[in-house]
Amino acid sequence: MKRRIAVLLTVAVLGGCASAPKPEPPMKPPASGSAPSRPGYYLDDGPGDNTPANLDTIPEPVPRAEPLHRFANRPYVVFGREYVPATSLRPYRERGVASWYGRKFHGEKTAIGEVYDMYGLTAAHPTLPLPSYARVTSVASGKSVVVRVNDRGPFLHDRLVDLSYAAAHRIGIAQRGSGEVIVEAILPGAATTVAAAPLPPVAAAPVAPQVVPPSPSPATPTAPEPIPVQSAPSGYTVQLGAFASNANALNFLDHAKNQLVNAEVEPRVRQVDGLYRVYVGPYADRDEARRVAARLAQAFGFATTLTPH
Repeated sequence: MKRRIAVLLTVAVLGGCASAPKPEPPMKPPASGSAPSRPGYYLDDGPGDNTPANLDTIPEPVPRAEPLHRFANRPYVVFGREYVPATSLRPYRERGVASWYGRKFHGEKTAIGEVYDMYGLTAAHPTLPLPSYARVTSVASGKSVVVRVNDRGPFLHDRLVDLSYAAAHRIGIAQRGSGEVIVEAILPGAATTVAAAPLPPVAAAPVAPQVVPPSPSPATPTAPEPIPVQSAPSGYTVQLGAFASNANALNFLDHAKNQLVNAEVEPRVRQVDGLYRVYVGPYADRDEARRVAARLAQAFGFATTLTPH
């Protein structure tokens, strides 16, 4: 089952332990060209026969500081694809397709050992730290919901996040089965998402305090340094962070350069799809980019995403 796969993913971690037990075969995904008979992730999934009437009034989880799970944030492989989870809370904002999972996994264990409740406001994500919190906003409806991320997935069709049935219902994608969303990490205790909050340390090394030079005059504030234009037409990059703010991207760029001074990579920043993305590369092929991503995650604690350049 999907939940059991998530628990056993450590057998396939990049550079993982050779003595881990052999995993059970994963559940077979839908055949190519087939369509689900119910909205949901697998053919025989669905919302259940006794759906509560108060789904719209279920309180959203309140983000709070929680210790990260000891095993669920290690690199792992599913269906031949490597994933490198974040090992600390950090800025994250991504746009993509959300799906949801329902009664087929209701009552099963999540990747961190909790019981999955399809009527709770939770989510599964391939690389966000577990547990953590995120705001998921439907691009079509504009509706949003705060979820507690406590599971791994989705692993098919390049989907970004798997929502519980209740969370998918809250933003209006439950009946369609999927929909385009924006996922933003939330910093516990802050009023805004992590992407808009002051940057936390990326690794164990302390961050030197930033010295902001005084403006020449009150009437002429200093503008952020312009974003370099990257024109390379092909290959793959290893994304380290994505920001709505030019200034936040440049701050993180400086921080990444300090952390990776001995890593033989050169972090850069570019603007794509309205976001300022800090990355290294490009690399000629996906395998080379994956090797760099795994090295940065294991040695420096960076959460990474592979993207076409």
